[in-house]
Amino acid sequence: MNDEAARVWQGLRALVHERYDRRKEVADALGMSFIRAKALRHLATDGPMSMRRLAAALATDAPYTTLVIDDLVSRGLVQRTENPADRRARIVRNTPAGAKAAADAEEILGEPPAPLLSLNPEDLATLDRIVAALLDTSPDIPHATNQKS
Repeated sequence: MNDEAARVWQGLRALVHERYDRRKEVADALGMSFIRAKALRHLATDGPMSMRRLAAALATDAPYTTLVIDDLVSRGLVQRTENPADRRARIVRNTPAGAKAAADAEEILGEPPAPLLSLNPEDLATLDRIVAALLDTSPDIPHATNQKS
């Protein structure tokens, strides 16, 4: 193992998941668990989709995804309709209120932390170049603008 790469990775994880984790802020602002906000964000970005596809996108099993969607339906944030191509399957889509909640979540998640804003332009440009290179060489990682975590 490359010790320097491991140290950098540990630092990145600490920055994103510990010091500047906005998931609780999203959950508090929307009054729901982050997984529900994540479902709304997927639907906002990717459009209507089957329950199976949403479960895969959320990395959850079908029964848990059903519980999440049942709650979002009861809140008026999503609609679940019959799939015209397969009447046994359901399609889920955001309502206008669900789209607004997804946009609110994205606004919170998209706000850079103060230390990033305080970097000098050269350091910020270097960091931007490095992050872009890491994303471009990692096909299993969604591009930063499409990331749902």
